Amino acid sequence: MSMHPQKNIKYFWEDLPVGRTLEIGSTTVDRDEVIAFAGKYDPQPFHLDEEAAAKSMFGKLSASGWHTCSMAMALMVRGFLHESSSLGSPGLESLKWLKPVYPGDTLTLRQRITESRPMKSRPDVGLTRTLWEMFNQHGEQVLLMDGYGMFRRRTPAAVDEQSADCA
Repeated sequence: MSMHPQKNIKYFWEDLPVGRTLEIGSTTVDRDEVIAFAGKYDPQPFHLDEEAAAKSMFGKLSASGWHTCSMAMALMVRGFLHESSSLGSPGLESLKWLKPVYPGDTLTLRQRITESRPMKSRPDVGLTRTLWEMFNQHGEQVLLMDGYGMFRRRTPAAVDEQSADCA
């Protein structure tokens, strides 16, 4: 598989209007991956050890919030970004871990476009603001990310449009 499969672009900026919602996909949290991720990136006892986790506020082994974000990103890349004209992201406005994530949980990701505008500085690029919402198998929201994405435009802006929009 190509690292940048842009041959069959399904989603350009014009295809991402405000209000558009897409179910991205699901993944099941693996215990060994929780421990491996924590060991390398977030070595807190409740992410590494069953006994320590049992004594914590989580009551059992839980995934790092950063691991949860990484699982969401993997779903987003495989289920959407590889089919889009994505040019990356300038960052997040907010990130919230709303409930613990445990091994065996099945997490489902949904994205919703909340803002969309052309970029004044780049007539060939549009900017979207997106809410990423992740839910466990019980329908409980475990993650909320609010951030921006840049996407190539199918049709670059005309000169008069560039002068009317904001960067």
